[in-house]
Amino acid sequence: MRYLIALLCLLFHGTCVTAQSPDERRTENVILITMDGLRWQELFGGAVDSLIDNDALTQDQERMHTDYLAPTPEERRRRLMPFFWDTLAVQGQVYGNRWAGNLVDTRNPYWFSYPGYNEILTGAADPKVDSNDKVANANVTVLEWLNERREFAGRVAAFASWDVFDWIINEARSGVPVNSGYNRAEGPDLSDQEHYLNKLQEQAPRLWGGVRPDFLTHNFMMAYLARMHPRVVYVSYGETDDFAHDGSYNRYLDAVHATDRMWSDLWAFLQSDAFYRGKTALVFATDHGRGTIPMEEWRGHGSGTPDAGEIWMAFVGPDTPAAGVITEAQQLHQDQIAASVAALLGLDYQPEGRTVGSALPGITAVRKR
Repeated sequence: MRYLIALLCLLFHGTCVTAQSPDERRTENVILITMDGLRWQELFGGAVDSLIDNDALTQDQERMHTDYLAPTPEERRRRLMPFFWDTLAVQGQVYGNRWAGNLVDTRNPYWFSYPGYNEILTGAADPKVDSNDKVANANVTVLEWLNERREFAGRVAAFASWDVFDWIINEARSGVPVNSGYNRAEGPDLSDQEHYLNKLQEQAPRLWGGVRPDFLTHNFMMAYLARMHPRVVYVSYGETDDFAHDGSYNRYLDAVHATDRMWSDLWAFLQSDAFYRGKTALVFATDHGRGTIPMEEWRGHGSGTPDAGEIWMAFVGPDTPAAGVITEAQQLHQDQIAASVAALLGLDYQPEGRTVGSALPGITAVRKR
């Protein structure tokens, strides 16, 4: 019957649209990407002129005006993140535009990094995860859960600029390799690029202790993709949060813009590689928001900073219907990301002994296995 419908669609100039059945699922790989502390205000509205014009927060103001300001929020956000808005948002779905009534929040009450990343990766807020200390996470992440499945075993990896991710993902227990902080690429068959990155990292500045520059994290991840072709990858970019804590709005904006270029680089590789082309979904998120009023509160976050629990997320992939910015009035939460990663792979994420957030229903057009 399905083939008869398809034939009739062709006869009538292809005007019919048929739903995919489970055996037509195209997504085989997922890359989960986070940008630390990027506010939804900049994502959806671009650079904020009052923050640029604040002498205490912004140097190089003339260039900031030229590079990032424009008459409308739509133009500003595109200047800040041209690849995201010209490609990813057009082909995918973006959630968290509070100006449209689409709300995304953390469930954890702490509004800083370890609790946020635990919630993203495990699918549940944990009141016991209440610091950024290097404590091995007792909770199983979706990365570990996938790595325990036969079809993904040894095909899951993580890359992060912040060195605490070794503990957040619990590399020792999970078996998921984590290249974070100033970890080197390791193994007997490293590529020339990985050898060069190891050397380059030795020469890189240590601006924030255990947090390395994002370009190193990005390129370690890119080299690993090309050499190992993992099926599930997590990558965390951190400069946005660190420059914000430094009180440098210009460097925060430049970091957002640079990361957008890195995403363009990743996208181009995925389209050029037969293993990933047409079979890979991307999931984007952030661990927490930032303050808004007074302006200096933008530097910080945490439970004492109003609005710092407001976040965003985005999805793009071969089974995700293109819908752009979602303007439906709804309340979503950070704990739904882990199950959404699994759902894109056709799986129902239900870790033993835990209740987790549900997958977003609109991100995949095919049913779970």
